Amino acid sequence: MQVFRHLPKQRCEPIALAIGNFDGMHLGHQALLNQLQTVAKTNGLTPAVMTFEPHPREFFTPLNAPERLSNLREKLEQFEAFAVEKVFVCAFNKSFSAISAQDFLNMLRQNLNVNRVLVGEDFRFGAKRAGSIEDFKQAGFTLNTLPQVNLAHETLHSRRVSSTRIRSALAAGNLTEAALMLGRPYSISGKVVHGAKRGRELGFPTANVHIKHERPALTGVYAVKLQGLNAVANLGVRPTIEGVPKLLLEVHVLDFNGDLYGQHVHVEFLHKIRDEIKFESLDALKAQIAVDVKQTKIFFAADERG
Repeated sequence: MQVFRHLPKQRCEPIALAIGNFDGMHLGHQALLNQLQTVAKTNGLTPAVMTFEPHPREFFTPLNAPERLSNLREKLEQFEAFAVEKVFVCAFNKSFSAISAQDFLNMLRQNLNVNRVLVGEDFRFGAKRAGSIEDFKQAGFTLNTLPQVNLAHETLHSRRVSSTRIRSALAAGNLTEAALMLGRPYSISGKVVHGAKRGRELGFPTANVHIKHERPALTGVYAVKLQGLNAVANLGVRPTIEGVPKLLLEVHVLDFNGDLYGQHVHVEFLHKIRDEIKFESLDALKAQIAVDVKQTKIFFAADERG
């Protein structure tokens, strides 16, 4: 898979292009990428994606922007899993936000050699979001639009799948609902780095996962899987220990003595144990961690029994 941070100097071979933010890569995004593969294969085109970094709302309203479900690397990993061959990462900044809808269409045709466009039915583009799917049609592009995807579940069948709903589910600790809309457990990935060894001092050594989610969609203590291993994780600022708040993802892998330093790992969030709270002492924190570990083991034992 080729990743372009700038428009290629030479015109591409004809491509089918899916455009969007793809935050979280939920079932709606997946349906669009599956359609991309079908369209590309049927018409002899290269399947490609255009996405934006940062999220446009982070540029326009940084203080009120939604929490990110996935960082750029996580999105790229998902694109590769769906056999996307080219990804154009557009730096969403002042100059890009000022591109008119017509200039955006010209860029697709002249610079990227776009043959077919795939977007959601409510997609908007160009300065002040002036462009719509009708502009693609009027400009002569062959357009495929995907209507909203509803969750096919007996209790949530009327729920539209969206990044907004996933954020709400995660914030409420409803990981099951979030997983249904994602088609998989919600996860965060990052490199295991050296920390202050506080967990080891408390008797619960942790893998400190470096994350780029400055404003994660969830915080607290969770039963998780790290590379398939049962674990308990704390995502937050460690209010009992840290003098200066710093967002950390610390994962204690159950019954594990191996070395994970330097590895890029995926942490899947399966069940919320509790919110993060400040304890009066390290002894109180240590006692609570023991309870968290016990509850995590109970969760996985029940999960294995079905």
